[in-house]
Amino acid sequence: MKIKYFSVVFVLFLFIKTYAQSHEDPMLFSVDGEPVYVSEFLRVYNKNLDLVQDESQKDVDEYLSLYINYKLKLKEAKALGLDKKESYSRELNTYRNQLAKSYISDSRVTEALVKEAYDRISHDVKANHILVRVDENASPQDTLAAYHEIHKLRERALNEGFEVVRKQVHDGKTIFGEELGYFTGFKMVYKFENAAFNTPVGAISMPFRTRFGYHILKVFDKRKSRGERTVAHIMIGFNSKDTLHGSPETRIHEIYKKINQGSDFEVLAKQFSEDKSSASKGGLLKPFSGGQLSAPEFEEVAFSLEHIGDVSQPFKTKFGWHIVKLYEKTPVAPFEVMKPELEVKVKRDDRSRLIDEALYAKLRQRYKVGSEPPALDYFASLLNENYFTRSWRLPEDFQGNKPLITIGDRTLTYNDFGSYLLDSQRGFNNRAPFKDVVLKHYNAFLNRNLVTYREDNLEQENKDFALIMGEYRDGLLLFDLMESTIWNAGNDSTELQQFYETHKSNYHVPERIDAIVASSSQQKTLKKVAQLLEQGLALDKIKNLVNSNTNIEVIFTTGIMDAGHQALPEAYTFKMGLSKIYRHNSGFVLVQTKEILPASIKSFDEAKGAVISDYQDFKEENWVKALRKKYEVRVDQKVLDQVKQTVKNN
Repeated sequence: MKIKYFSVVFVLFLFIKTYAQSHEDPMLFSVDGEPVYVSEFLRVYNKNLDLVQDESQKDVDEYLSLYINYKLKLKEAKALGLDKKESYSRELNTYRNQLAKSYISDSRVTEALVKEAYDRISHDVKANHILVRVDENASPQDTLAAYHEIHKLRERALNEGFEVVRKQVHDGKTIFGEELGYFTGFKMVYKFENAAFNTPVGAISMPFRTRFGYHILKVFDKRKSRGERTVAHIMIGFNSKDTLHGSPETRIHEIYKKINQGSDFEVLAKQFSEDKSSASKGGLLKPFSGGQLSAPEFEEVAFSLEHIGDVSQPFKTKFGWHIVKLYEKTPVAPFEVMKPELEVKVKRDDRSRLIDEALYAKLRQRYKVGSEPPALDYFASLLNENYFTRSWRLPEDFQGNKPLITIGDRTLTYNDFGSYLLDSQRGFNNRAPFKDVVLKHYNAFLNRNLVTYREDNLEQENKDFALIMGEYRDGLLLFDLMESTIWNAGNDSTELQQFYETHKSNYHVPERIDAIVASSSQQKTLKKVAQLLEQGLALDKIKNLVNSNTNIEVIFTTGIMDAGHQALPEAYTFKMGLSKIYRHNSGFVLVQTKEILPASIKSFDEAKGAVISDYQDFKEENWVKALRKKYEVRVDQKVLDQVKQTVKNN
């Protein structure tokens, strides 16, 4: 952290603390009588201080103006009743439920699972498996039959060979024998992953069950993860607009020959690669790991390169033709770097069941809920065979009002659990002793209510959660308001057209040229090309005269270009005819301009996207002015001066 930033944060903290210690949190401003206090403003200002890109927003006065506008919009949203909309409440509750999960899980268990997950993603395992399908809710008879079948298959695999048995028994219906190849953590359900990583290489696992049925697997290899690769590439797409050079395959092989002749890879990428997102960076791509790309062929080529600087031969993917250069080989990132990402994955994975069990135990202790289930014998005595046919009902003399269990300040009654039993009979397919049925449902009932109580009271029990919920609540409300008031402005074609007519001078196409650009690493080559162009020779004939099967001396780029086109040197000034030879990207270029297309005003359709954006900004500016007239804003200048002075001194 920068020292200057630290000092600002520290002084702001002292400023807030001083007010808290004096039992006073002064009002900074009010909107239509609703106060906004110093602590809130400083918290938000401090939070965003290092995030804003516009330096003016770090100015307290400027930021205060923005925050007042924010509060005005929230005031208007509530005045319009947007906070009463069913869709708003539904989305807010959905977010709250998602956020709450991260605040109520057991961190110790999560940490252990995250460390295990890191170890798993740091390695690959190669395995095949045999699966006997059986439904999770299958009858005891079907479950037992599947269990016996998988044990028989394991005995056969041990005696006859795993692969022999796997191929013989696969029918694609009830028994599956599949090749899985290499996989790493999170690629399989957790129980399967556990079996694969815990089985030694060459061994056959003991039978284990997942939600798909019973499995056995054989592990063939384990290796460290291949990590990440950083590469650059040159791409010629299948739909290349420049057809002069022939097919994309011909073009990419011409470029490959240039590389082998010693031309700079990055220079060629800047000049010719049709991946516009990477061409300007010499073809450089962001780092990627195994399984991350949607083009497996690209990934395999990238990981096959051994040494930094190695260049692949041309190859094809679904996007076009590529040449790849290796820049960096990076092992799996350190644990602390990957920890946040792994935490998210762990909580979404089957591992979450272990986290849940730890959570329930912690909540029972937190809210002092005893381990002995109360009154379960009474509920077991109420059940009968109708429960297994989903036709059971509570008796008329049911003692529903009696207290069953207390969680915090909430008491659950017999009626609460009785209703839960009624609803749960729909999901209970297997017969079992009534006492076992009641105990299973009681534990599920208690766990659900423990979590519900914790979630319902998170705002009171966790300040961070309350602050985040408040921010999301206001942000969601503001989004609905902006969408209905400003962002849908683009739907009014008449108003947009009028705005365009008034401001059309803002929307123009820059001057462009229709040109041929010849690129070469040799200046003398372009002198020869210039002579041939002056003679009026076709480009394909020039290429045949200058290039050979083994040497590519010149590459042409044709089409409509503006001054910023990657093929044009910065020093080039638009002029009809042949240019002089320019240095460009460590090589040389020659430009033949066939036509200069003057700058022009874009039509409404051409400029529509920019028009909509500008019109929305224009409408919002006037709307905020109207809100400031509608709602009275009062700023306590004395308090504001204190805030400004504190920030200024540091």
